[in-house]
Amino acid sequence: MLLAVTAVLAVVVGVTLGLLGGGGSILMVPLLVYVAGLDAKAAIATSLLVVGVTSAVSVFGHARAGRVRWRTGLIFGAAGMGGALVGGLIGGHLPGQLLMGAFAVMMVATAVAMLRGRKAVDASAAHTELPIGRVLLDGAVVGLVTGLVGAGGGFLVVPALALLGGLPMAVAIGTSLLVIAMKSFAGLAGYLATVPIDWALTGVVTAAAVVGSLLGARLVARIPAEALRRGFGWFVLAMGAFVLVQQVPGDLRLVALVAVAAVGVAMGTCSAFVPRCPLRAARA
Repeated sequence: MLLAVTAVLAVVVGVTLGLLGGGGSILMVPLLVYVAGLDAKAAIATSLLVVGVTSAVSVFGHARAGRVRWRTGLIFGAAGMGGALVGGLIGGHLPGQLLMGAFAVMMVATAVAMLRGRKAVDASAAHTELPIGRVLLDGAVVGLVTGLVGAGGGFLVVPALALLGGLPMAVAIGTSLLVIAMKSFAGLAGYLATVPIDWALTGVVTAAAVVGSLLGARLVARIPAEALRRGFGWFVLAMGAFVLVQQVPGDLRLVALVAVAAVGVAMGTCSAFVPRCPLRAARA
């Protein structure tokens, strides 16, 4: 029964990935921890495999539409694989509570990026040739984060591809899936050195997420993207706050909950009533 519930929810996570692209898979680790009952390290390792496979499958749909620059994606992906491998190796030796706290911070950052939306990049600011040194540095840092916490970091990869790679936003989104897949598999390799994986559960969750992502891709034209993105962003923010509070010692949890609620109210008020609030959608 628990496996069936996990599979159904994995389909939902896959649908959000298909609808939203980068950031849609951010709920995979909480699903594996709080529903499937995995410990933090196993959940992160499993998430890396699920995100890697799902992103790899999604790449081909974008490639058929001409929205993938293979050379640029392979260079960015290769730059991030080293960092992701190191992140996975380090993550296997860190306390699960610390990893979940870091993941909660990643969720909050992803949620804020989704609430702001993707700002169109000024073509004059984009590089016409790949700055290899900057690409290697950015790739290593983002790859390290991916390997540590099991999230693809699409909200970081897409702007980097647009600015450093000079790609149009639609092409940057498609190419980012190739980069995320490469980094995820490298991070998984790091975790496999110390963390065992339940392959039966992983296979079911991966298949369900892939099915969901394909379904989500077909629903894109039927659902208002802006409303979906902002609604999902607030949901991810709430889930990130929940995960963060769970890592606080029991006697301080109520204080943490009140503090997080106050921050949430402040963010909501800012978004709704302050014209220049950073949480308002970015302008093109």
